[in-house]
Amino acid sequence: MEGAKCRPRGDPEWGSRRGQKAAGALGMRACPTELSLAPAERFWTTARDGAVKLRTEETGPASEPPVTTHQVLRDAAQRYANHPAMAVKRDGQWRTTTYLQYYQACRAAAKSFLKAQDQLPHLKAIIQYNDDLKEERPNLYTWTEFMQLGSDIPDSELDDIITSQHVNQCCTLIYTSGTTGTPKGVMLSHDNITWGVRTFCKYAGLRESEILISYLPLSHVAAQYYDIWLPICNGGTTYFADKDALKGSLVDTLKEVRPTVFFGVPRIWEKIQGMLLDMESKSSFIQRSNNTLAGEPSPSAELKHMNGKGSFRPGYSMADDLVLKKMQAGVGLDRCALRYTGAAPISKETLEYFVGLHLPITELFGMSEASGAHTIHVTSDYRMASCGKTMPGCWTHIYALDKDGYGEICLRGRHVFMGYLNMVEKTNEALDEEGWLHTGDIGKLDQEGFLYITGRIKELVITSGGKNIAPVPIENNLKKEVPIISNCILVGDKRNFLSMLITMKCTTDPNTLMPRDELTPDAIQFCQQLGSRATRVSEVVKSKDPAIYKAIQEGMDRVNRRAASNAQRVQKWAILENDFSIDGGELGPTMKLKRSVTLKKYEKIIDELYKVGSSPQGKKQRPLAKRSKLLNSKL
Repeated sequence: MEGAKCRPRGDPEWGSRRGQKAAGALGMRACPTELSLAPAERFWTTARDGAVKLRTEETGPASEPPVTTHQVLRDAAQRYANHPAMAVKRDGQWRTTTYLQYYQACRAAAKSFLKAQDQLPHLKAIIQYNDDLKEERPNLYTWTEFMQLGSDIPDSELDDIITSQHVNQCCTLIYTSGTTGTPKGVMLSHDNITWGVRTFCKYAGLRESEILISYLPLSHVAAQYYDIWLPICNGGTTYFADKDALKGSLVDTLKEVRPTVFFGVPRIWEKIQGMLLDMESKSSFIQRSNNTLAGEPSPSAELKHMNGKGSFRPGYSMADDLVLKKMQAGVGLDRCALRYTGAAPISKETLEYFVGLHLPITELFGMSEASGAHTIHVTSDYRMASCGKTMPGCWTHIYALDKDGYGEICLRGRHVFMGYLNMVEKTNEALDEEGWLHTGDIGKLDQEGFLYITGRIKELVITSGGKNIAPVPIENNLKKEVPIISNCILVGDKRNFLSMLITMKCTTDPNTLMPRDELTPDAIQFCQQLGSRATRVSEVVKSKDPAIYKAIQEGMDRVNRRAASNAQRVQKWAILENDFSIDGGELGPTMKLKRSVTLKKYEKIIDELYKVGSSPQGKKQRPLAKRSKLLNSKL
């Protein structure tokens, strides 16, 4: 399969004069080279129409002149007029929209919004995006009808509004996921978005005409950043995946489109890893090739080669041709040069697996309040489990360092948000007097400037003995030790010892994406290797399957032996009957674990773990009172 067409850099037709003439023929005036700033005295505001001072510098990347989002789109429409900006599948066929059509459609929609505002000062309109209306009602439109609604609005009226835009005023609102409390409206200015995205494109190595796939909700900052603004800056094309992408169809889209850039949340990379492992087990060709190429380099050798510090043994390119290319093409990643992950922690095991396939995944760090990305990670300067280095023109500061160099990660730069809409107190908590954004994430910078993150301050488990424990490393270590585990969550806040809730790898319903009771094929294979005949989660839980429970406990013991102190050892655990999911409430839209929601949902099970004498692992334990005294004596 050819995949989506991607023009090479330097293509003479790229940004052709024909396209620019076509744009001019439609009355697209040249964008102003200078923009007036709205008066502002502070770097933050919480008012909808408020303005902020820009964090510009006299030299360097932060000295670039500010532009509005309209200017960026308009420039793209002039430069890449006839190149596809986006594609969506309708009736089995990809339908593309060029940059010029994209720009004109945006203007038409804007005019229609102006018309709707005149008719309905409070309720603007009800718009049905797909299909025909089943009944005619006032102010109810199909998308096609809505796009025609403002056709009688003169261009001059819309142009006056566009001209009145200021780069230091709010352009869009991104609401936080609410994993640590009530969702907050993050106000991002035009400059926040355009400066951050253009800087990322320049230093991350994105080329013109990159091919991307959109599958995350566009209400999330990651989706807006990678699916909308990155391609606009470099003339890329975004292919919108089917609405059921997260229910299993995403890989089909990957194989059909063959993106050159792909952003996957950790759960997506884990799913792709599982498919590749399944491909290995079922393909006799891959198995034979692996047997004859047993001397293939380890992930550590691959990392040295990536960083220009080593080379592979002679003949290793044969492995690349025979095995790796076949596997890469099997999931549509054979021409994907840039592979990103973020929004949640990813395991070292998954990173190592893709490094071994010559598909290194580069972790990025960012957040809604940073307009997207803050760090950049390139494969030529790669550190496993690091989020890369601070983006040029931005700054990173580690606040309140401990003895190991860890502290709260603080950010500064033109990409830092304006404030939370109508939330002065929350804004003051996030932004200090010097303009630093306090992220609430815990991490450290090494001597080379690479950023490492261990978790969030609000996610820290603080035991009754006052010990602060980061849950993510312990959770990831257990998942690595026991591959049948899908998700787990550490428990122990205000408790005298740690416990853990565990879910097992199970299949998902393709229609609802809800977890099923059936174990995945690789989980069943794991059970069989242990001597268990279980094929369902319920069978394991109800019978407390001795082989499975023993394997989990042995894995937990190995994790505990590596713990820095007794306080970091997990004493009890329980297997849940259902895996975590978005609809179940445990996961957010980017598959990030909602800890507070999850702990509340399984409160009764957690309380059982802390009852005197409870032993969910099926093994005899000391009475809780005696064990507590023993633990406290060793802390």
